[in-house]
Amino acid sequence: MSTKRVVQAENAAWVGVVGNMFLAVIKGTFGWLAGSRALLADAAHSASDMVGWIAVLVGTRTAPSSDEEYAGRRKNAEYVGAIVISVLLLMLGLEIALSSLKTIYHGVGTPPSWYAAVIVLLTMIGKQLLAQYGKKPGRRLSDRLSVAGAWEGRSDVYSSLAAFIGIAGALAGSYYDIPQFYYLDAAAGLFISLLVLKTGYRLVAEAVNQTMDRLLHRDDIEELIRAVQCVKGVITVDDLKAKEQGHYVVVEAKISVNPKISVMEGSEIAKMVRHYLLKRFIHVSEVIVQVQPYDPGYPYKSSPEADADLYPTLLH
Repeated sequence: MSTKRVVQAENAAWVGVVGNMFLAVIKGTFGWLAGSRALLADAAHSASDMVGWIAVLVGTRTAPSSDEEYAGRRKNAEYVGAIVISVLLLMLGLEIALSSLKTIYHGVGTPPSWYAAVIVLLTMIGKQLLAQYGKKPGRRLSDRLSVAGAWEGRSDVYSSLAAFIGIAGALAGSYYDIPQFYYLDAAAGLFISLLVLKTGYRLVAEAVNQTMDRLLHRDDIEELIRAVQCVKGVITVDDLKAKEQGHYVVVEAKISVNPKISVMEGSEIAKMVRHYLLKRFIHVSEVIVQVQPYDPGYPYKSSPEADADLYPTLLH
């Protein structure tokens, strides 16, 4: 992905973060003032959307340092932060669920204020505007953005509809003098809190998996290097990088071979390395091997005649 597209992706993620934070504050404030469990739960759902976009933002960021160890520590710190926020989100969802259950158990005496329904409708329009912004050309730039947007869109529909139905039903119960309908607001809050808990669990699981992958990354590379060194014809492994792509890994290796062998023999060694890694490591999806002649360097260089029998060829 080009630098311009990365910047556009980060901008889209920032809009998702700020937009959902604003909606969460509006819903939470008016939900508390109106006495609506459904609107409070919908505020928590917007907060879960915000955390999801923070995770996307972390995934699209690239560490500015060329120091891989520093970059790894920084990424791990970011994912640990995402875990902490996601756990807090789980606690918030659980608190709202318990509060809704207590309200249902002890009974509901009054419906929420009428403006709770207005706030739900206005915030639904705001969510649609955010969704349209994310669908503009040049902004749906990565799988993470697409997946986050798709999940957020489906979940938001359920959450907003549940909140509106719960609040409108409670208000209808007040208008037609049916007190039993007051429970619809608390029931909607309970349903939405379950959506929040599901989102929080998904974010925690994803962040934990990403953190564990990075913590084990160095050990994985060392194991891959040892495997390459076992292939006949490889003298040294000068460089090896493993890039994670979802649940799979792409390996880029630079090896040194006997400088006296032919280009075809060097190519055969590269093929052997590729096939060996793909066969031995089921999580490796692709291997790219760069072959170069081995150069012991000064002061170990000797005459060409002395080097002739130093390294055996692939065929001997």
